Amino acid sequence: MATLCAYFGISRQAHYQLLRREAERRREAAVILELVRQIRRKHPRMGTRKLQVKLAPMLTVEGLQIGRDRLFALLGEADLLIKRRKTYRRTTLPGLLRTPNRLAGLTISRANQVWVSDITYLETEEQPFVYLFVLMDLYSRYIVGWRVAPSLAARGALEALQMALRAGGRNLKGLIHHSDHGVQYSSQGYLETLTQHGLCPSMGAVGNCYDNAFAERVIGTLKGEYALDRRLRDLYQARRMASQAVELYNTDRPHLALDYEVPQAVYQELGPQVSPVIIPAVQEVAW
Repeated sequence: MATLCAYFGISRQAHYQLLRREAERRREAAVILELVRQIRRKHPRMGTRKLQVKLAPMLTVEGLQIGRDRLFALLGEADLLIKRRKTYRRTTLPGLLRTPNRLAGLTISRANQVWVSDITYLETEEQPFVYLFVLMDLYSRYIVGWRVAPSLAARGALEALQMALRAGGRNLKGLIHHSDHGVQYSSQGYLETLTQHGLCPSMGAVGNCYDNAFAERVIGTLKGEYALDRRLRDLYQARRMASQAVELYNTDRPHLALDYEVPQAVYQELGPQVSPVIIPAVQEVAW
């Protein structure tokens, strides 16, 4: 050993110190990866930046710290980086009724000012597809209502809306309900329910780049991070997994747009106020 150290121009003490540091880094890496796996058991595809936020208090308990770049590298070495999958299937069947787009140029600065809605498909073995209807409070990103239904019938959208109305409480008069122009949201029963509770319907126009981006994004998160994009067994499993995904998204997943607060805390005003959502006043594209 003395000969090897002399050959490389280092002392035996420096060599053993290097070995101890490498052993300590391997131990730290093992602890961090185990903590990541614990988080991923609840949030299977949580991205690295949000993982770092969730890890911070856990690392403090362990007396450890790690920077973003090192965490990216560590996850890459352990094959734990998330690979995004993109799929597309149409769920919007245009309805005949239209309402104005009330979001263009609007500043959303409180909960229950604007809700946005959308629909996506979930693949199952029992039948080709079931459908997830989602309603989200735009300011807090809190999912106020959802439903997994066996078809695209308006009933699924209405059941999600009824859940949202129960969650939102009584003071909803003037709240803007924004959707695409699908038949579910332009059906007579759905629009009558909005009117009865004092909600103002709003629909994005075809070709508008801000048509329904916020609702589409939350659905992408539910499917991309909580394995709702894989083939499920049946309607029952789809509902169970969707329920778990919504609960974790609302109560345990830090959100970048909320300064890494969780949606429930912002919706219920349990944390600091977050920045308002400003919708540009864009011109609709003529097709």
